[in-house]
Amino acid sequence: MEASSAASEMMTVHVKFSGRSIPISLSSNSTIKDLKTLLQPLTNVLPRGQKLIFKGKVLMDTMVLTGSDIRNGAKLMLMASQGLHQGDGFITKEKSTLSNWRRPALVDGDRAVQDKVVVNVDKTRTERWKLTGVIALSDSQLKVIPDEVWACGSSVRLLDISKNSIQEVHAKIGSLSSLQKLLLNANDIADESLSWQGVTALKSLRVLSLSQNYLTAMPSSIGYLTSLRELDVANNKLTSLPVEIGLLTRLQLLKANNNRITAVPPCIGNCSSLIEIDFSSNLLEDLPETFGSLCNLKALYLRNNGLKSLPSTLFKLCLKLSTLDLHNTEITMDLLRQFEGWEDFDERRRSKLQKQLDFSIGCSEGFDEGADKE
Repeated sequence: MEASSAASEMMTVHVKFSGRSIPISLSSNSTIKDLKTLLQPLTNVLPRGQKLIFKGKVLMDTMVLTGSDIRNGAKLMLMASQGLHQGDGFITKEKSTLSNWRRPALVDGDRAVQDKVVVNVDKTRTERWKLTGVIALSDSQLKVIPDEVWACGSSVRLLDISKNSIQEVHAKIGSLSSLQKLLLNANDIADESLSWQGVTALKSLRVLSLSQNYLTAMPSSIGYLTSLRELDVANNKLTSLPVEIGLLTRLQLLKANNNRITAVPPCIGNCSSLIEIDFSSNLLEDLPETFGSLCNLKALYLRNNGLKSLPSTLFKLCLKLSTLDLHNTEITMDLLRQFEGWEDFDERRRSKLQKQLDFSIGCSEGFDEGADKE
């Protein structure tokens, strides 16, 4: 009895990785595979991309800690295979210290330079905005949205203020009541500086781009944007999606790649108009079974996640699906072949690739089938 108790006691090992020591507590009769599973969320390295070394020897997945002479307080080294990661890459010492992630503060010199940036909006341009319904201010070194924009009111259909240094989008955005396309990507927008009340008042909005900002959450009010066709929130720091996203039944494109999303709400299945979804480089371990309800889905991008399986009805019910990116996940071809509907999906996938190849050949006058010209 005493021997049995000792064999299953808790122990702590220290894993050295990327300039830091990671303490892991687990049972002494755990396997190396168990240890790798615990290391995944702490390092972003997928288990099959982990190589653990103890006293100069590489540890195999099936080895038991006690059987490998690993005792409480033991020190191991982790080496990671390039590319086999989830999320936005390996968690290094520098990344781990940025738990309260915020946009970098401006030093006085930088602030002084930015304060000098002024964009003059003359009356002629304002009248043109009203006449065309298009306000194009992308890459204009803006720090704030010019007041002249609000003067255009309901005449504006498209507002493009992407690639600037804008930090605040206040409630006045709601005055652009006829707005159909709002591009706010590549700015300095954080949660507290974005008026979702103003944005979600835009009942005619069809395209909303908020990628490359500093958002950590989306509000439940996103469900008010029932006319939305395209939603791009890629390259932020989102940890989840609100359940109200299921109210966006006209949504055709959802881009949420390069975030920190750990789970997708089952209500995603209500978005039956979705054609393309990109959840690449997040922290997903599984997907809800409701993905099978996305009957119009053609492309699904899931690379760089901790996925181990897929919804059982994905291939059986998503009969238009022809693009599936699973690079750098735990899902193998052997597993995919076990799903019902795999053969039909594989046929669609091959047919699409062949069409792309035929098009490339037809458009290339110098095509030589890869022959070495020398």
